Amino acid sequence: MTQTVAYERETKSVAFQGKIIVLESLTPVLPPKEKEQRRKEIERCLYEVFSKYGDRFP
Repeated sequence: MTQTVAYERETKSVAFQGKIIVLESLTPVLPPKEKEQRRKEIERCLYEVFSKYGDRFP
């Protein structure tokens, strides 16, 4: 069974070097429990990266 994920769309127009650029951000709409699980997984992965490379920067 394939589950369809809904996305929240955020659109913003910004000026860059005299041109208008349209930025679009899509964020999945998740149930609170799944959202918390994904947040914890991202935090864990970021911690691993920063703890591995953190000593390279003063």
